[in-house]
Amino acid sequence: MNRYILPLSVLGTAVGGAVLLKDFVAGGACPSKTTIPGKTVIVTGANTGIGKQTALELARRGGTIILACRDLEKCEAAAKEIRGETLNHRVNARHLDLASLKSIREFAAKIIEEEERVHILINNAAVMRCPHWTTEDGFEMQLGVNYLGHFLLTNLLLDKLKASAPSRIINLSSLAHVAGHIDFEDLNWEKRKYDTKAAYCQSKLAVVLFTKELSRRLQGTGVTVNALHPGVARTELGRHTGMHSSTFSSFTLGPIFWLLVKSPQLAAQPSTYLAVAEELEGVSGKYFEGLKEKAPAPEAEDEEIAGRLWAESARLVGLEMSYGSSERGQRLPK
Repeated sequence: MNRYILPLSVLGTAVGGAVLLKDFVAGGACPSKTTIPGKTVIVTGANTGIGKQTALELARRGGTIILACRDLEKCEAAAKEIRGETLNHRVNARHLDLASLKSIREFAAKIIEEEERVHILINNAAVMRCPHWTTEDGFEMQLGVNYLGHFLLTNLLLDKLKASAPSRIINLSSLAHVAGHIDFEDLNWEKRKYDTKAAYCQSKLAVVLFTKELSRRLQGTGVTVNALHPGVARTELGRHTGMHSSTFSSFTLGPIFWLLVKSPQLAAQPSTYLAVAEELEGVSGKYFEGLKEKAPAPEAEDEEIAGRLWAESARLVGLEMSYGSSERGQRLPK
């Protein structure tokens, strides 16, 4: 035998060890085996990537899954694929464009009318480092889709979620929130030179602040809300960054990317965990990195900023404001 050729047994052990190391670094599989028959789940941005894999995982666990996507044709194809793979026929596609307040209201109205219960809402959809685009309503695209769209959607579905309690809201943020800052003087980048990285970080910080404030408002309702960083995944989300396709990334950083960049299946495990784990019953207002609770950035813990952001967001998306004696205010749909 050529002394420079490793025996297959050694090679297999090395490969197996490398895969285990990758799983350890990337966070591993959801440890909970809980099934969710009779539970209705909404996953936004579920036609591809992490959202699709999350929908697949929850369909395997017996849930009634609603895929909410901008491209209905792709959404229906994903729903069909999930039904075929899981043999769960309670997987359906619905149109939802988070860059349109009109579309969000239409989607929510249909859910409220047609669904008896909504037990789990996973706000997964996102855009990342896109050009300086604006939504149908004039919001900077990343703030509009990643945060404001989900802010409105969640508020419109709160009564349904409360009626379905115990229920859960899961907001996908990002580790990038630590580099974010909420600029109340120019949330939509109308006065400054556009910085797509900073805009993305701001949108993901807003998600964590929203989670904290919403959790405070939901105390005693049986509805919990948590935010998470799923990890860096090889999905369509990074299509504007080029980080998975450049020559430098492929050859120089290739081994690092292989170790740290998750598959969509692995990146869906934290969302699945937060959605089903029995040990997380009652846990709310927390931030998770992968499967572990972590402290978010200091600005994400600032209650004054969270309250101010809520009020400004409510104004931007057209939610009324009414104040109770024991809280800063509950925003109700018009």
